[in-house]
This record gives sequence, structure tokens and C-alpha cells, in this order.
Amino acid sequence: MVRPVVQPPAEPPVVPSVFAPIPGFRSQQRFSNPAEPGVSTPLPAEWTAPTPPHGIPVIAAPPVPSTFDRPAAGSVAGPAGVPNDRPAGGDFATPYRDLSTTALLGQRKNPPTSGWRKALYVGSFKTINVGESPKTTHHNTLIGEVSQPLQGCYRIALMSLKGGVGKTTITATLGATFASIRGDRVVAVDANPDRGTLSQKVPLETAATVRHLLRDAEGIERYSDVRAYTSQGPSRLEVLASESDPAVSEAFSSDDYLRALEVLERFYSLVLTDCGTGLMHSAMSAVLSKADVLVVISSGSVDGARSASATLDWLDAHGHQELVRNSIAVINAVRPRSGKVDLSKVVDHFSRRCRAVRLVPFDPHLEEGAEISLDRLKPATREALIELAAVVAADFAGVRAGR
Repeated sequence: MVRPVVQPPAEPPVVPSVFAPIPGFRSQQRFSNPAEPGVSTPLPAEWTAPTPPHGIPVIAAPPVPSTFDRPAAGSVAGPAGVPNDRPAGGDFATPYRDLSTTALLGQRKNPPTSGWRKALYVGSFKTINVGESPKTTHHNTLIGEVSQPLQGCYRIALMSLKGGVGKTTITATLGATFASIRGDRVVAVDANPDRGTLSQKVPLETAATVRHLLRDAEGIERYSDVRAYTSQGPSRLEVLASESDPAVSEAFSSDDYLRALEVLERFYSLVLTDCGTGLMHSAMSAVLSKADVLVVISSGSVDGARSASATLDWLDAHGHQELVRNSIAVINAVRPRSGKVDLSKVVDHFSRRCRAVRLVPFDPHLEEGAEISLDRLKPATREALIELAAVVAADFAGVRAGR
């Protein structure tokens, strides 16, 4: 008897699932090693784009680089066909446009502020803008130099062997120029061992002197504390007066100056010191050791120029050669077309010894010897003081660099 052959039931057809793994996908490295430039893992054949119908042209687009296909750090060449804007040794350049004001709106020309240029600009209903004049442009450049940032405290010493050359006046006007242009605090210290007159250049707000500041130095913790010992002018320049009481016989010593400077450096960015006429008085050694720049004042006369030159000679002979090389000579109260002194030769002499030489013209307001207001100065005098302040400020970069 022949037994019938029983066929096993047919297995249902295998339908590929969307969740089924792609062959070879798990065994491959999906991402390239960022440390290996230009190496990437090819996609499986199942992921390739379908073949388009016949008759439709195919345009091959350049490959778009992925995050994982970027070259290694320090490489300049990018993936094939894709330019790399990143400089060598740096990070990748951002692919977005700069959103600065200049990039979006273009370089805007400032309208003129004075003269016929302003009249033309206003008369044309602001359609014709020829810009500022070269003189105004130069003035604005000087203002920018005076306003440059300053780290820490910068100390300016003003001195001269000869009295009556305007040393105190230059101290007050230079300090007022800095204070009126800059936004930080500026103070001038009267370090004259005799009765100084620096406090007379600003409205008197207090009878306190440097002696009172030294007496109460330990209790000064805030700017409002030290402000009680200074007088402030319209330009925001503050002045710390010297002792004027003839009954006080104790001289202003080097230790006194160092203690006063230690207090002022905590609250002021610029400290101007009006030195006495003697180079051997007690506070001079401390002033010279702490000064960042020295301003030597001279008049346009023969004896004034000789005294200023003798000041530089003394400094050279006592180990202050670097201070002399970085110094600034100021020829003060120069009258136009008066006198027989050849000022060009005076300027040439000091330009060979100092970093810069500046002339400050004669001004009737300064001749009064009273409180100084920058608004009452002649335009030429005001511009000369701004140029002097810009020359001083040119050394701020050396202080930031730790010179």
C-alpha cells in the first residue's frame, strides 16, 4: 500500500519590512573620522537615487559637505569641488554675511558741521554732502587720539627750572583738555614745596589740601571720599591743592607724594603733577620715579630755552635718560611776529632731545592768571592744547603693553 506524500504547508512569502535592517548597514561605519580629512563612508546601494526615465537629462550637482566631511584642523583644502574659506590654522569661517552697520547700510559720510560745506548741505535739503573739511577731519582725529582707552593710571609730570614760564598754567589747561574730552577722571596735584598756585586755576570748592588727604588716607574707600579734598572746574578737572599755610614748616616729602599717589591711583585715570622749580626738593625723586611721561615747559625767550635745556641735562646726568627721550617740550606763550628769538632753532634743539615739541600761543585769557575756562581761549590756543594732549596720549599704548 502506497502511502500518500503529504506536502508541508507552503510558507507565506517574505514581505520586506520597513524596519528590516539594510544589508551591511550595521557592519559599516556610518560616520567618518573627523581626524581623517576627505574620508567618508559611501552609502549603501539601496540608498542611491533611482534612475530617471529615458529622455530626461541629468545634471549632477556638486556634493554638499557634511559636518563630518570637514578637513582636519590646520588643513586648507576642503572636500572635492567645494571651496573652503577658512584660513590656514584657524576655525571655519562663518557662512553668513556680516551684519554690521557698515555691511548693511554702507559707509556713511558724516555731514559737514561748519563753514560753506554745512551751508551747502543745508541749502540743498541735505542732498549734497561734500564731507568735512581737512581741518575738521584733523581735529576729529586728534579728539579720537585723546579719547583712546587707557588701562590703569597714567602719570604726567610737568616741570621747569625757571619760574614764570607758565608751568602751572600748562598743567591746568592740559588737564582741563583731557578732562573735557575724555569720560574718565582727571586730577592735578600741586607738588610745589612752596606755596603753589594750581588751586587758583579752578573755582575753590574746599579748603582741604594734600596734608588733609594724607591725614585721612586710611579712611578713604570710595571716590566720594576723595572728592571732598579736591576742587573741580567747569572742564571736570579736579585739583588737589598744596599746603599754603606759612605756619606749616614740614616740607612735602617723597614719602608724602608716594602716599598721596597711592590714594589717587585708585580713583583717577590721569594724574598730572605740577612740580616745583627746584630739582633737588624733597618730593622730586618720587615724582621722577613714578612719572610715565615728562613735560618740560619753556618760554620763547633765551633764558627760558636755556633753563629747559638745563633741566634735560640734569635729568640725563642723574640716570633719567629714558625719561628724557620720551619727554615732551612745550614752548609756551609764543607771540606772533614779536621778539628776535629764532624759534625754529629752539624747536630744532628740543626735537633732537625729546619725543616731541609743541608750541602754545599767547592767549589773553591765560595772561590774566585767574581761573581758567577753556571756552574763553582762542581757537588757536585750544587747538594747540588738543595737539599737546594727543601727543601725550600717543604713549598710552606703551603703558598698556607694559612698558
